[in-house]
Amino acid sequence: MSQTHAANEIYLVTSGDLRLSANQVCWPAQKNLEARLTEVFAARGHKLIRAHAVNADEGHGFISSQRMGMDVFMQIPPTAKLVFATAAWQYSHHVLPGLRMHQGPILTIANWSGTWPGLVGLLNLNGSLIKAGTSFSSLWSKDFTDTFFLTGLDQWLATGIITHDTSHVRRLNPAALPSEAMTIGTSLAHNLKHRKAILGIFDEGCMGMYNAIIDDELLNPAGIFKERLSQSALVAKMRTVSTPEATAVYDWLVAKGVHFDLGKDPATQLTLDQVIDQCKMYIAAVRIAADFGCDAIGIQYQQGLKDMAPASDLVEGLLNNADRPPVYAEGTQTELYPNCPLPHFNEVDECAGVDALVTNLCWNALGFDPSSTLHDVRWGEDYTAEGNTNKKADFIWLFQISGAAPANHFIGGYKGATSERQPAMYFPLGGGSLKGISHPGTIVWSRVFVEDGKLHADLGLATVVTLPAAETERRWRETTYQWPIMHARMHGISRDQFMARHRANHLNVVYAPTPHDAVTALQTKAAMLHVLGIIVHLCGETGQ
Repeated sequence: MSQTHAANEIYLVTSGDLRLSANQVCWPAQKNLEARLTEVFAARGHKLIRAHAVNADEGHGFISSQRMGMDVFMQIPPTAKLVFATAAWQYSHHVLPGLRMHQGPILTIANWSGTWPGLVGLLNLNGSLIKAGTSFSSLWSKDFTDTFFLTGLDQWLATGIITHDTSHVRRLNPAALPSEAMTIGTSLAHNLKHRKAILGIFDEGCMGMYNAIIDDELLNPAGIFKERLSQSALVAKMRTVSTPEATAVYDWLVAKGVHFDLGKDPATQLTLDQVIDQCKMYIAAVRIAADFGCDAIGIQYQQGLKDMAPASDLVEGLLNNADRPPVYAEGTQTELYPNCPLPHFNEVDECAGVDALVTNLCWNALGFDPSSTLHDVRWGEDYTAEGNTNKKADFIWLFQISGAAPANHFIGGYKGATSERQPAMYFPLGGGSLKGISHPGTIVWSRVFVEDGKLHADLGLATVVTLPAAETERRWRETTYQWPIMHARMHGISRDQFMARHRANHLNVVYAPTPHDAVTALQTKAAMLHVLGIIVHLCGETGQ
């Protein structure tokens, strides 16, 4: 490919999964996205040039490794305008080396669809670019004909920069916090720095999520340290767990009302053997955490572990719940971490791990249920409530994660939970999720992230709403049917404001008993984060 280019030539790249099966399944959606973008750019007098060929033998056109991405970028003129477009989950490190060194304007784009996690992939790349200090612009659209998208595209084509509305974000003013919140938050922060805490990291850097890694130099001043563990050690520990011990966990869950959607074909169905292996992983994870004195743990699971054991999602959902099957130290009746969550940060997202640790301390201090989880920012649509005479639609987000949500978040708790086989395209050895619908209530949402070489945190409020069964079913079918979901309305933040600001594919969520309690908890958490040295931003309507 020539290193020179015409002024109207724009290069397109896309990144995919490491797993061939996922790339093949998602390729038709990506192909349609690129065809539509090519038409839109052509209508504006610009030629969109695909910078890498479709691999006919593999059946997709994604960049599928870091080395491939580096080789592709060697052929792209360094000052050319560059578009990254995705309709699926992607590994950001496949393209991050090239994007970090590219000298021309960069635009990241995703289709507004929940079918494949393209929006999740976009937000992960955007968060990674923010952490890397790389300038870029970003857009999203359902069909690339809306005014928001076309106006932004015209701005980028003319100037190389898109300006979004982020007026909903403001820096925390600690002096404005209530004295009680400041007192509790300060005490918790000082105690954490004095005692210190350990995040158990079962292999770092899941799925190329550069934005999910916090360097020790940023993490340690807050009193938080890493215990670097290995997923191979987790598999080895599973082998020391007896089948009767694992069966006791399964029986506990069945007695609580969890429905396991069991079948006989392990290639396509959830089998009892898979679930028993997951119960062994649950026990093994708790025992390893106790051995190393961990305050929270994160399992990578998508790389390596998926080829050795069933998925860890059921394990993660149990760990995040205050009410969970008891685990005893090996050969004893000493219960480990009794009557509380052992917070788990899905996909070993260390930013979410810091958040979960702080949340756990704050909610316990306030006497609230500390069961928490992270979710993918998966998708959302306008919804007009039945009986709404004004016919005014609310934008209702669909937050979804692959099974790590705690049962205390579900309508009906464990009785409202099912476990279904994880999709074979992601998990060849199966394993069940912990699936449910989040109950109505007020939540505090948050995200810790790295920007300008410092730790930051965004905090906001949202209301979890109950949608009619038919609408919930439709949304589930539009996304990943086996995974738990949360329907949420952000307080004082539009769809596009949130997308323009959010620095990650994940956000953390935790309930408060009442809307007033949610404000109190958010203020306490903001105070603690501030005293820990993390730069706090309040987003939308937060009661302050």
